[in-house]
Formats: sequence, C-alpha cells, structure tokens
Amino acid sequence: MGPKKRILVTGAAGFMGSHLVDHLVAQGHEVHGVDDMSGGFWRNIHSESHFTQLDLREREATLDYVRGVRPELLYHLAADATEGRSQFTPIQCTERNYMAYLNTLVPAIECGLERVVVTSSMSVYGAQAPPFSEDMAPKPEDIYGIAKAAMETATRILSDVHGFEYVIVRPHNVYGPRQNIADPYRNVIGIFINRLLQGKHFYIYGDGEQHRAFTYIDDFTPYMAAAGFEPDCPGEVINLGTRKEVSINTLKDLLFQVFFEVQEPPAHLEPEYLPDRPQEVREAYCTAGKAEQLLDYRTETDLETGLRHMLAWARELGPQQPRYLEEGMELTHGDVPATWRDKLI
Repeated sequence: MGPKKRILVTGAAGFMGSHLVDHLVAQGHEVHGVDDMSGGFWRNIHSESHFTQLDLREREATLDYVRGVRPELLYHLAADATEGRSQFTPIQCTERNYMAYLNTLVPAIECGLERVVVTSSMSVYGAQAPPFSEDMAPKPEDIYGIAKAAMETATRILSDVHGFEYVIVRPHNVYGPRQNIADPYRNVIGIFINRLLQGKHFYIYGDGEQHRAFTYIDDFTPYMAAAGFEPDCPGEVINLGTRKEVSINTLKDLLFQVFFEVQEPPAHLEPEYLPDRPQEVREAYCTAGKAEQLLDYRTETDLETGLRHMLAWARELGPQQPRYLEEGMELTHGDVPATWRDKLI
C-alpha cells in the first residue's frame, strides 16, 4: 500500500465509508472521518479514527475543518445517493452531492491534496445498453446522475489546472452489514430485509424483471482503498463491482430462500408490484475488466452467501423504523411513488 498517509474519508459513519475507514485504520494510516449523520450511525465509527460530525453543505465550517486536517488523500463517499428520489428533491440532491463535494475538494486542493478518490455512480451511464463500460459517454437519466457526472467533470478540470491526482470509482449496488436498512428510498436489499423482519411484505416497482448486479461490501472495500494508492490508477474511471447480474424477481426468490430456509414463505409476504418509478433505468450493470486489470479485482462472495451474512447482521440489529425526509419532497405534484407519498415502507 505504500507509505502511511493522512487520509480524510467523507461519509465515514455510513455504510461504505465506515468499512473503508476500518480498512485504512487497520493498515496504519491516520484516518479522519466526517459525516452529517443523515444516513450514518454512531455505531459505525471506528474508535481509532478521528471523527467529526459536520454537514459538508456548510461551506465555511467545511473550509475550516479541511484546513485543520490537511489531507494528503481524500476519499469522498458522502452522498445523497437516491437516484429515484432525486427527481422529487433536485435541490437537495445537488447540494448534498455536487456542492458538498466542491466544498470539500477546494480547500483540500488548497492544502496540498495529493490524490482524491471520488465515489461516482453507474447512474451516469443512464439507459445505454449494458453492460456499461468506462469508455461510454455519460448520459444520465436522473438528477442524481447529473450531479455525479458534474462531480466527475469538475474533478478532471480542477486536476488539470491544479495538479493533484484523481481516481473516479463507479460502484454498483453494494450491500452488506451496516447498510442503512431504515432508508425507505434506496437499497433494495436493505428495504426487503427490513420489511421481512417486520413481518410485512415488500414492494417491487415494475414487473421485477429489471436486472442489477449486487456487490457484497467485502468485494468492494479493499479495492476502493487500493484506488488511493495504486500507481496506475490516477486519471482513470473504474467500474467497481461484480459482473453477474440478476433480476429483482430472482433476488426476491433467493432472499425468501435464505430468510425462510426450508419453509414456504407465508402468502401474505408475497411482494406487491407497483408501477415503475419515473426515470428509473431498467437494465443497469457494468463491465469489470478495468478493475480486474488495475486493481486485480475479484468477486469472492456470491449473492446467496452475501445475503446470509447481511441477514445475520440485520437480525441481530433488529427491524428498523423507516426514516423519511422530515421536510418532505421538494416537488409533490408529479408521479411520486406511492411507497414514499403514503409512507408504505
């Protein structure tokens, strides 16, 4: 991994961020973490990291904080990662993604940043024919994808002008222990598991035959960490995650199998199918060739095994009360999914 670094991880109390902090601390780095706790949890924070609660939308406070840390390496994972909801909260999406990132990146550059690893999203590919490859031009279909594409472009421009290194990582559908199963807007596996823990059926948008590739957290974290150190990665965009896609219906069947073991699922827990969400891309999965080449990426955990690990953790945690936006949607006169409008989850 090279010499020890002074590292800043944003979104450090969240799902992917907290696993990354654990990994970097174990390697002996000086790790600073920041999170506004909108989707993170105190239980996720590593005791040997230096953690600060901060909303990165607050420009002056973020400026002071970053100047105090003076990171050599920045991993930016803080996000409002809600593709479907972003059509109804476009301002919040833009502020929590694009502006929060610039508020962090600019003072980091000022303080001598060596490299940034930017967590982007495969949502930047939009509705192009999968599998998505890194040489495809971004064609986002939602406000969240627009924000992520803007983050990528701003990073390239600022790198050209100011000389720091960057790596853009596009994860796809990472799941596992510590995922926020109380989030009713995203993380299909977490939502399904939380509903089953409550003894309630879950909802599937559309016919369930849309395909996704689900990546277990342990097949993501080491490679995300490595992107900050590998010498061949600067200037690259890297899809990070498994290549094997499944339909949502297949995911449902496998989850039922894992949850109920030898029993037949009770009839009242069969999912309810609802209309498609606005602007949702039907087929979304990626190539993995560049990650295999640059990061020696390998998928070690199949979906059934990953579901068993996540379910064991979730059962220990217990069912969670969904956390809806306190302020509600910014736009409510459109086709807001009933699950959100009527708080069905």
